[in-house]
Amino acid sequence: MSKKTVLTGITTTGTPHIGNYLGAIKPAIEASENPAFNSFFFLADYHALIKCHEPERVARSTREIAATWLALGLDTDKATFYRQTDIPEITELTWLLTCQTSKGLMNRAHAYKAAVDANREAGNEDLDDGITMGLFNYPILMAADILMFNADIIPVGKDQIQHIEMARDIAGRFNHVYEPLFTLPEAQVDEETQLIPGLDGRKMSKSYDNTIPLFCSSDELRSLINKIKTDLREPGEPKDADNSTLFQLYSHFATADEKAQMRRQYEEGIAWGEAKRELFEFLDAKLTAPRERYNALLNDLGYVEKILHEGAEKARAYASPFLQKVRIASGIRPLSYVPTQSAADEGAKKEKSAEELARIEEGRRRAILKQVQHLIDRVSSADDKAAEAGRVIDEKASEVEQLKKKAKQKAQNELDILREELASFL
Repeated sequence: MSKKTVLTGITTTGTPHIGNYLGAIKPAIEASENPAFNSFFFLADYHALIKCHEPERVARSTREIAATWLALGLDTDKATFYRQTDIPEITELTWLLTCQTSKGLMNRAHAYKAAVDANREAGNEDLDDGITMGLFNYPILMAADILMFNADIIPVGKDQIQHIEMARDIAGRFNHVYEPLFTLPEAQVDEETQLIPGLDGRKMSKSYDNTIPLFCSSDELRSLINKIKTDLREPGEPKDADNSTLFQLYSHFATADEKAQMRRQYEEGIAWGEAKRELFEFLDAKLTAPRERYNALLNDLGYVEKILHEGAEKARAYASPFLQKVRIASGIRPLSYVPTQSAADEGAKKEKSAEELARIEEGRRRAILKQVQHLIDRVSSADDKAAEAGRVIDEKASEVEQLKKKAKQKAQNELDILREELASFL
């Protein structure tokens, strides 16, 4: 059974906090220890430039995130750990994918729509005011990050699921138009850790200014925990553990037995001040050792840089030859290039698992359906659906007859799908 590839990235615009650790870094590092996975982790510093135009902030965040992952035990012998900007193949792939991505698909991206809506609500006549092409094209760069390494699994929050779907659409279209080179990725959402509460009970997020920095000092950690909002229940009154930010933060770090014991204390009416002290002492003990490693790494950035360069070499060992395949499939070839179908290529195809072949076929079919959906809609809205279906099939069959070579094969694929989809009307 072939290994699955898991890919995770963190945008370099802020200081890592407990929410980042529990929601992304911890599960990613744990997955990297599983020999069934090939793990790729990267610092998404190109993505940082989309919204952050503060060079020092981006640079500082890059240092902090790199040191964080290493301090938390990422084994770079088992995983590929790199900086996005050290892989030039990603930006070239972004352009190749851009040329296959419809503007309509990008128009539907949540981030772009939210920016347009904000301009509309502000009464701005120019609905695209302040929107850069970086923001607009962001899903394509994310698709390139994923497709560059043919990642199977992408751990994300719910707000990023749409981008994985877009990556699938982009890959499917390329596979249909050119050659089936890309794997269709799957989003992986951890329901238990996706909503880590912050100081005010809302999701821990830099945008809410309610975060607890992962490696802040003990004094700052105590101060921040003391700011966590609680209800007005007095000491001795049973507390609702499930709706307590203090308990939720504790439970994300605790074993099952520790969690059960703390729950009993809540039921027995632990005072909020005591609950905060318990949480501080518990978290401080958990974070002391990695905090010390983190600070040591920040004082030895040459070592961190060396690790990132080694990761980039590993990543490019895959990315460079794979990009060459993508370029050739797209027609960007040496003048002396002669297409061949070698025995090695045939063997590689045969080695694909049934699951991989099914995923490729799913993407191909999905891409073709998008191209002919308007014809299917035409039949669905017709009064005489049978007659209209016959006309659509005849028109497409006539088109096939008039075309040559690759264009003919593309039209034939569309005709085959139309016949399947319209079979009930014929």
